[in-house]
Amino acid sequence: MSANNDSLLEAYLFETGSLLEQLDNLVLAAEDKDNFSEDDINTIFRIMHTIKGSSAMMEYNSLMTIAHRVEDLFAIIRDTSIDIVPESHRPELFDLLFQSIDFFRQETEHLENGEPLTDNIDSLLQKINSFIEQIQGGGKDQPAAGEKAPAANAEVPAGPAGVPGYPHLLQVFFDEGCGMENLRAFMLVNEIRAFCQEDDFKFLPEDVQSNPATSAELAENGFLLCFRKQADRDSAIHSVTGSGFVRTYQVIDHAEEPAPAKEPEKPAAPVQQAAPAAPAAPAASAPAAQPAQPAKAAAPAPQQQDSNTRHHKESLISVNLSKLDELAAVVGEIVITESMVTSSPELRGMKLDTFLKSARQLRKLTDELQDVSMSLRMVPVSSTFQKMHRIVRDMCKKLGKEARLTLVGEDTEVDKTIVDSISDPIMHIVRNSMDHGIEDTEDERIAAGKDPVGEIILSARHTGSEVIIEIKDDGRGVDDEAVLRKAINNGIASPDVEYSHREILSFLLAPGFSTNTEVTEYSGRGVGMDVVKRNVEDVGGTVSISSEQGKGMTTTLKIPLTMAIMDGMEVSVGDYIFTIPIHNIRQSFRIEKDALIRDASGGEMFKCMGEFYPVVRMRDLYQMDEGFTNIEDGILMWLESGEQSYCLFVDQLLGEQQVVVKPLPSYLNSFSIKRSGIAGCTILGDGNISIILDVANLYHS
Repeated sequence: MSANNDSLLEAYLFETGSLLEQLDNLVLAAEDKDNFSEDDINTIFRIMHTIKGSSAMMEYNSLMTIAHRVEDLFAIIRDTSIDIVPESHRPELFDLLFQSIDFFRQETEHLENGEPLTDNIDSLLQKINSFIEQIQGGGKDQPAAGEKAPAANAEVPAGPAGVPGYPHLLQVFFDEGCGMENLRAFMLVNEIRAFCQEDDFKFLPEDVQSNPATSAELAENGFLLCFRKQADRDSAIHSVTGSGFVRTYQVIDHAEEPAPAKEPEKPAAPVQQAAPAAPAAPAASAPAAQPAQPAKAAAPAPQQQDSNTRHHKESLISVNLSKLDELAAVVGEIVITESMVTSSPELRGMKLDTFLKSARQLRKLTDELQDVSMSLRMVPVSSTFQKMHRIVRDMCKKLGKEARLTLVGEDTEVDKTIVDSISDPIMHIVRNSMDHGIEDTEDERIAAGKDPVGEIILSARHTGSEVIIEIKDDGRGVDDEAVLRKAINNGIASPDVEYSHREILSFLLAPGFSTNTEVTEYSGRGVGMDVVKRNVEDVGGTVSISSEQGKGMTTTLKIPLTMAIMDGMEVSVGDYIFTIPIHNIRQSFRIEKDALIRDASGGEMFKCMGEFYPVVRMRDLYQMDEGFTNIEDGILMWLESGEQSYCLFVDQLLGEQQVVVKPLPSYLNSFSIKRSGIAGCTILGDGNISIILDVANLYHS
């Protein structure tokens, strides 16, 4: 049972997360246009209907209730038109939707972390109900566009007649295709009996419990509840909205004694009210009972869209990431085993033409299998990039700034694990650009000769074995003097040293560093860029910053495509073998002893292309007994990682090889093994182990 529950929860979280992401993007696009299209309204209604139903199935009542009320709101808009929401109220509608999205995201995070759901939803529920009352009140005061106002003495239909002596009606419509409508109606009746005397309410049809044939009538015409007192009807509305199988409802009031009871008339398209309404005259209740033909006319379009969506989904399948991890691990073992077989020492010196032919075919197939298994884990960065629109939008409103986000290369694909790991770093950098970079006022930007609206460019591109992500803004840029002054105050810089522009920028990545003097919602706590650096380095990437004061700032993340398999260069020092990632290697060459020079501290330097680079000797670094000491005997490799560039002295190059990255045992973390320049290890074809070097940390060690 527990396994089944876990499976249901996992499916619920995946579906809800996908729907919320779709909804977020849709509302952001609609806010830019300051309007919802007919397709947008139908899509939002369907999303909320789906979340309501799945939440009810999982018995998450708070999520179900909010989804139901938002669904009610868009049912009203769908059955009339977006014009029912005045332009002055559109910003409130967008904010309400974003608050609802945030609520659902917060609750799903609670579920993911095994935390209890929020019980108190009254504040958000009240906002939605108040907004529904506003637009319905506006709808009563003003006729919709293209609609003529009724004449003073015109006779307006007032909906189903109900039962004499019970003037307060509630017409309930069940979800399409929910089934057993008669039993669902009787369940509502039992709930109402808990707080309402049987003599104070009636329902039509009266034989819902005993006559299953009423299901078809209820599905077509709805279920009618009639009350003597408005207070009882208002209480019943809460029972109706709390039911997971109610699609919509309609409030109807009769000022005069209704006609004799008869079967409910079929409404073309009901419009529900969210909160108890005061008794209205027949003319005023016209919007509630009036058929909404445009909603039916628009039905084929959504159906066709659903058909296309279903056709697209048939070619896709959702797979648990842990299964892909297992597949990658098995493929890695196959690659290692294949290399062991073909490189077996027992085969040396033997002429085995058939074996070699089969081995080449096996290598081709393992390479293809490896490529396919890697491609299964590759996902576009668009999902992470699109989330930044919301960050920029919210900060613009809260900080009173004007800025836009431009996305470039959002279809670039990266390993799923890495995409998840870089989401927070990118969010921190975008927040920094909005808070620190973009100027506070339009006048300040105009005075600097810039567009009044600031711009943040988020781009991604492939460069062989890695992806480069850049976050660039056209704001103030970094004030070197302010950063240096703060660094000196924090004790991470010395007032007696002259620092270069690049060194000053590196202080921004130091733990606890912040240029803000006050703690705000977004900055000032000294937590941010150091977290960015640590998270990016955890996935084998690097962070670099460039800036020009008054022009803006660019933060560059270099991320490996995948952490599972990489192209590496095998090098040796004595009998030890090391692997250096290919993307970190600039050049390798042999030099004479005279080409080395000494710096002031006695360290070795090598001049290449007009620049001096420090020389690191592997033998001395790891205190090995073996290895060359004369510079003429070995190989000098020019390596680069982020802002770091240096030369590494090794004995010889053994060749390029695609290797499977194996993590080091977790207990080695207590020895700061990563800071020693060791990123992991791999198993070579002959069964030996090769240490994979972390080029960035190797220099610092």
